[in-house]
Amino acid sequence: MRTMSGTHSERLGWLGTGRMGTVMARSLLDGGAEVSVWNRTAAKTVPLVEQGARAVGTIDELADADIVFVMVSAGADLIAVTTGEGGLLRAGRPPRVVVDCSTVSAEASAEVRAAAEAAGVAFLAAPISGNPQMVADGAGAIVASGPRETYDLVLPYLRLIAPTVVHAGPGEQSRLVKICHNLMLGMITQALAEVTALAEKGGVPRAAFVDFINGSVLGSTFIRHKGRALVERDYTPTFNNRMLRKDFDLGLGASRALEVPMPVSALVHQLIQTAIGHGFAEQDYAALYEVEARAAGMRPEDFAV
Repeated sequence: MRTMSGTHSERLGWLGTGRMGTVMARSLLDGGAEVSVWNRTAAKTVPLVEQGARAVGTIDELADADIVFVMVSAGADLIAVTTGEGGLLRAGRPPRVVVDCSTVSAEASAEVRAAAEAAGVAFLAAPISGNPQMVADGAGAIVASGPRETYDLVLPYLRLIAPTVVHAGPGEQSRLVKICHNLMLGMITQALAEVTALAEKGGVPRAAFVDFINGSVLGSTFIRHKGRALVERDYTPTFNNRMLRKDFDLGLGASRALEVPMPVSALVHQLIQTAIGHGFAEQDYAALYEVEARAAGMRPEDFAV
């Protein structure tokens, strides 16, 4: 269990207790922090309450905390829970700091940052890398951006959640870093799907090929996780194709704005779209392998571990 250092004793709030939000908030509780939690579906706060969190009925009550962490699924949700009716920034006594750990566009983040500053609230963008199981296992990484003094205040809590925490700049730089990271996840997974399908169609068992890759210079934590999913054809979602497509949309939008050619990303974007068209929208993006194998003329009965 990771514990807090120093004398930090701020009251914390957590907004958004989906799978990732629950794991992250649990890390704060494990570290000895006092945490109040809110979720649109109240039943999803129960596991955290059983661990010692205090559930609140409205966002207004959550805003009474010193620092409120937010973990939602899209930019529109972030805007709604901060600046919308009953949002954090419209509370009678808003929190001192809002820390958003979601993966959203730089534009949505900047809109909330401006609203926070107008309300006298500090705002830190701090998206996290890793699926819920990896974060629970202590293999997550957080990239943050915002005022340095805000980052320094929140850092002890971020380190309870992830062993790697990086400050990328004073504005929305962390949003771009996280999107670039997710673009790379998609590209690596497509590359792994292609070479695995090639080896398999040539008579190599999937497990043997993936074991070789894991033991080579190409081996990594990510390849081990996605390689296992390919071997077992297990597409239980840790991050589904629909969500990955959203991040590719954001990344390619940023590439146009910055005039950076992204030919490989553009191709993988279309392959993700193909997977969604084949019915894999809600399944893990490891299902890119399924589409690749079918395109290679491999029938399900041909797939052998």
